[in-house]
Amino acid sequence: MPTTSPLPHPIITIDGPAGAGKSTLSRTLAETIGFTYIDTGAMFRALALAAQQAHIPWDDESQLAALLPSVHLQFHHTHGQRRIFLNHQDVEDAIRTPEIGIGASAVSVHPSVRTFLLVQQRHLALQGPSVLEGRDTGTVVFPNAPLKFYLDASAHERALRRLRQLGPNSSTSLKEIQQQIEARDRADTQRTHAPLRCPQDALRIDTSSLSPQQVLQQMLDATYARFPSLPKVPPPPLHELH
Repeated sequence: MPTTSPLPHPIITIDGPAGAGKSTLSRTLAETIGFTYIDTGAMFRALALAAQQAHIPWDDESQLAALLPSVHLQFHHTHGQRRIFLNHQDVEDAIRTPEIGIGASAVSVHPSVRTFLLVQQRHLALQGPSVLEGRDTGTVVFPNAPLKFYLDASAHERALRRLRQLGPNSSTSLKEIQQQIEARDRADTQRTHAPLRCPQDALRIDTSSLSPQQVLQQMLDATYARFPSLPKVPPPPLHELH
């Protein structure tokens, strides 16, 4: 379905750089208003994992293109979570490593990869009211979405969040994490095909100095204003952003 066609269901897009809080807020927003949550970044991560398992370099587009027909991605609710499955195997935990994060950024520069996943992302979202999280969901996947958010935060704040997420036993320093985040930002914003950027009609929220609860409330207020028929429910408590 062309993105210029009227959408059959409400669509909300949430974009932004790594560590801005997209995952926590997108999932929580979707659960609160009863929409389906679609993590487009997980799909790129799963594809990077598939390439790694097949011993295909992330920068080899020809081999990646040949791999695509054998890649089957699905989301399922398991143990109370919406998790991604690669060729019928739960890979949710396996794709959440820094290495696979780098791989996701690397494979995402290839037009064939983005086209392959774009078709799947649109298909999933058009099944019903959906919240899509990613880096181009409001600019490329659904540029005609009726509500778009762009979440941001300083690289230092995002590095602090990542360090807390890794826990006290992590051997990675704050400086190393910040360098990784800044490198990912450069890769995402400077790629030729579908670079990360804020949609012109998105509500941009800098989460650096806001509590998770404050950001969620801003997003809920905007959502209820855009979709007034949605029943208003109290927001769940949020303590951390990832």
